[in-house]
This record gives sequence, C-alpha cells and structure tokens, in this order.
Amino acid sequence: MFKGNKLIRNFLNLSDIKATQLNKILTRAAYLKKLRKKNKNSLSLKNINLAMIFEKPSTRTRVSFELAIKELGGRSVILDEATTHLSRGETIPDTAKVLSKYCNILMIRTTNHKKLIEYHRHSKLPIINGLSNISHPCQILADIMAYNEKRGAIKNKKFVWLGDLNNVLYSWIEASVIFNFSLSICCPKLIKISKELKAKIKTYHNNVKIFHDTKMACRDSDCIITDTWFSMGKKPTKKLLKAFKPYQVNEAIMSMAKKNAVFMHCLPATRGNEVTEGVIDNLNYSLVWSEAENRLHIQKAILEWCLKKI
Repeated sequence: MFKGNKLIRNFLNLSDIKATQLNKILTRAAYLKKLRKKNKNSLSLKNINLAMIFEKPSTRTRVSFELAIKELGGRSVILDEATTHLSRGETIPDTAKVLSKYCNILMIRTTNHKKLIEYHRHSKLPIINGLSNISHPCQILADIMAYNEKRGAIKNKKFVWLGDLNNVLYSWIEASVIFNFSLSICCPKLIKISKELKAKIKTYHNNVKIFHDTKMACRDSDCIITDTWFSMGKKPTKKLLKAFKPYQVNEAIMSMAKKNAVFMHCLPATRGNEVTEGVIDNLNYSLVWSEAENRLHIQKAILEWCLKKI
C-alpha cells in the first residue's frame, strides 16, 4: 500500500481506500448519473485543470475522463507519452514538476504502476490510476455500480472470473474483500500465476478460490466476468487459443449460473474469443453497456473525491 502525503487523496488501488470512502464515491456517482439524465451537471470542479497521460491506447478511459472534468466545469489536457519529451529522455520527476505548475490533478494510464507513485512524489498532486500493469480500480467501481443498479447489493454474492489473469482481475480480488463477496478464478492450467497474484490471493484467500473446471466454478454464480485473452502487447498463439477455448463465455456457460446471473466485460471485447455475440448482446444478462456508461459517472465522483469535494 502506498500512503504518500496524507493531505493528498490518490486513487491508485482499491485496497488503499477505506470501504466507507469507496461507498461514498459510488453513492455520489449514482447521484451525478441521475442529475445528468435531467440535463443538469454539478460545477463542483470549475476551473480545475486535469492532465491525462496515456502510454497505452484508450477509448472509454479517455472519453469518460475528458467529459467528466468538462461537465464538472473544469478543463483537460491530454498527453500521449510518445509525443512528449518523455519519449526523448525527459525524466518523470521533471515532467511531474512542470505539470504541477499548470494542473490540479493527474490521471495516468501506464504500463508500470511505479510510475504513478513517482508522478505523485514529484508533483505533489492527486494521482488517478487510469490503468496500470497491476490494477484498474476505476473500471471495477463502474462495474460494481452497474451490478448494484441491476441486481442489488453485491454483498455475499458469488462472482466468477474466466480466462486470462490480468490487471483487471487484481482489482476484482481487492474488491471481493472490501465489498464482501466471493470470487472464483477459473483459468487454464498452463497460465502461469505471477508472484504478485499469488501473494494477493494468499492475502485474500477467504474470499478468493482458484479453479480450472468451468462447471465447478460457474455453478450457482451471480455474475460471470471475462476479459480479452490477449491484452495489449500479448501475442495470440494457437496453443493459447486452444487452452482458452473452454473458458469462452457462451450460452452454455451462462446456463450454469443462476437464472438472474449477469455477465460483465470491461471492453474492448474480441467477439468469438472470450465471449460470444449471443452473450455480450443479450440484454437480459449482459451489463457491458451499463459498465461502460457508468465509467463517466464514476470518473466524476473519483475526481471530486480526490479533490475533496465529497
């Protein structure tokens, strides 16, 4: 856990933040969503400048944060790392110090979680994790918000993760303890479990279990989650495709869950790989579009929370 300056609120990992504060963010996001449906917005962040640094491509994170700060009365500056002096050798400390003279808060989408901490140390600004190699906390809060809206409280529910083991899963593991639900991780045997993930599972073993059999994992579950089998930078191979195929979320897999179970995917999805069109487009249980919509409202609430407006 990185605590940093106690006077500054960072949003780096779910496990860094108390459950009461995360629930405050969820409650505020729900209010802001209702407000927007009435064509109204809170101008709580008037004249606030948000800088966003992207090392990786983005659709939902970029659009939702850009609209979030704008609708709250602030402004955004978008920086692609490849087109800044970072790509020519300027250090993160130097960049962070400069940005701190222009901006009030930073959102960073990075391949290395340690960079988030470095930006905070040298800018002294609140930092939001827009995705790193070990977590994606903004996404998981949007997902939990969607579940709460469609199926009620997440507490004591059974969630199942199918497929690859990635940064989104890491945040789901943290969430399972904070929000008190069980999480079954079901993956091919040949997928190597990293030391970091093993340590996280060991820490949260009361809530998290590992499976390789989809029937055992999915039976009587309340929610089935998946993500792309091949994250950015990971190359597909015939061997991996064959190994992942039994873990595809299809109608047969969904039939193993409870009748009112839901499906989640953070997007982008590779239809025909980790999920079939019959599942992702089935509005009876697919929450995919609600998850994506809620990114906007969650980002607003996170920005307000970091800047102590809630």
